[in-house]
Amino acid sequence: MNRREYLLSAASALVLAAASGARAATGEAKAVYSPQINYRIRIPMRDGVHLGATLYLPRGLDKPRPTIFSHTPYTADLYHPEGAYFSTRGYPYLAVDMRGRGDSEGEFVPFGSEVNDGHDIVDWIARQPFCNGKVAGNGHSWVGYTQWAAVHGGAKLATIVPLSSPWVGLDFPINNNIVYAFAVPWLTHVDGHTQRNTMMKDGAFQVTEQLRFIESGLPFRKMDEFYGIESRPFREWVSHPSQDDYWDRRNPTDEQLAGLTMPVLTMCGYFDGDQPGALEFHRRQQRLSGGKADHYLVLGPWGHDQVRKPEAEFFGIKVGESSVIDALALHADWFAFTMEDGPRPDFLQKKVAYYVMGADKWRYADTLGAVTARHDVLYLGSGENPVSAYRAGTLGPKPADKDEPDHYIYDPRDLGALLLELSQTQSHLVDQTALLTDTADKLVYQSAPFEKDTEVSGVFKFAAWIAIDQPDTDFLVSIHDIAPDGTSMFLTDTRMRARYREGLRTEKLIDTKAPLRYDFDRFTFVSRLIKAGNRLRLVIRANQSVAWQRNYNSGKPVADETMADARTVTVRLFHDSARPSALSIPVGQPES
Repeated sequence: MNRREYLLSAASALVLAAASGARAATGEAKAVYSPQINYRIRIPMRDGVHLGATLYLPRGLDKPRPTIFSHTPYTADLYHPEGAYFSTRGYPYLAVDMRGRGDSEGEFVPFGSEVNDGHDIVDWIARQPFCNGKVAGNGHSWVGYTQWAAVHGGAKLATIVPLSSPWVGLDFPINNNIVYAFAVPWLTHVDGHTQRNTMMKDGAFQVTEQLRFIESGLPFRKMDEFYGIESRPFREWVSHPSQDDYWDRRNPTDEQLAGLTMPVLTMCGYFDGDQPGALEFHRRQQRLSGGKADHYLVLGPWGHDQVRKPEAEFFGIKVGESSVIDALALHADWFAFTMEDGPRPDFLQKKVAYYVMGADKWRYADTLGAVTARHDVLYLGSGENPVSAYRAGTLGPKPADKDEPDHYIYDPRDLGALLLELSQTQSHLVDQTALLTDTADKLVYQSAPFEKDTEVSGVFKFAAWIAIDQPDTDFLVSIHDIAPDGTSMFLTDTRMRARYREGLRTEKLIDTKAPLRYDFDRFTFVSRLIKAGNRLRLVIRANQSVAWQRNYNSGKPVADETMADARTVTVRLFHDSARPSALSIPVGQPES
């Protein structure tokens, strides 16, 4: 949920460049205004609380216009670039502080007030003299969620453009029922009326503090106290470790999504922590509406921050220049298309746009499912226990007739992997330090070299027969593209807590040492051209990063476990003909 800061000088430059950027995106001239800013807007809520907002009104506007808003917990100033840009295109724009944040009254309760307040904001905007009754939402991350929350509240919106929107409880603040440890520093970031930006940008401090907390041996539910705050929301979150009504109430209902007819433009990235939530909104609406939803989807080779402003270099990788689209120009063209009967943006050739890494091109499909032509299956095998990339097991076309199970051992009291994580750089998409270190807490399998260039587009699946000798543990499964020179490119991963093997709403501790089937089917979407001669690498290991809640394998509620409860687990992975473990590879559609 990190936010990219915008300096005032950069925003000013953006205003000056707005006209040329618009023409480049649409091929036609646009009227360019200058923004008249009012920082003292007060919006009344139904319970008497007033929310503070900044209004960017196109100077010289002579008639009501469609109006755009962003409802943010990060204070209105962070959305100055959007306000400056859209107002130069003739759209009144409001950046609205959430209650208890910035200039707004009331108590700040994350994922608590957005539904009712979102409705009231839209209702108020629609009645203002500068608005023609059409109101649109726009924003990134939590500000993507607040748009869906307004829909949940019954707001009459003309369109929304949610970027990297979390589905609350699915990918933030818990992901696959594992609490995101970053939730606590994030809560300190948005605690009170002002921002703690300097603290949030100090990545080394964050990682070090998380390590110190783990070293303390305290139960996870005490992390807020360790960070110097007492957070009621955090304690509620850890008290609801699985999908239940607590999380359901914070997201739109099935009925709302089924009946949603307004156009939606969703954007998210391949290396974006909120991709699962963004795609959950898209998939649910498509399924519930019978495929009739007017929902466009753009998936690019971006991290979380880069969805808002795409970049060619981040996390140690370089992507093709064609992936660096002008997101604000696309959004402005979308608003003209959906609220002013303008032409559909040229970029949106079909309902789904996705970028193929390695080929440096955008491809299109009518549905997300249509991106994938088929799944090719590779079966796991080994000659010896493959705990190292230097003696990896195999991914082959057939399951082995007879094969001894592989195994790894994980002791949650051993913090060696965390200390290794401290030494890694921000180039973690290509950094192989952890994988190439010869430790016993992982299993590694590699395919034969690909015989021809192959586009992998869609969602991987991994079915594994696994036995554990403790009632619970957490798994991390990751997939990588390995070049002939040994360099690596991270593609996708997923996590699973063993007690939720049967589903995110079913908690069942493991009471047998016999192998059980685990279906890892929540990998993130990715698209990449695997070059001839490259291999795929599959890694199965304990999920033990400082970024995640630590499972001590005891079977107790994980939020209550301490270091004293820790149990060493032996994980055995079977891959014989009776219990084949296999990786399903999503192969993209052939080009016409």
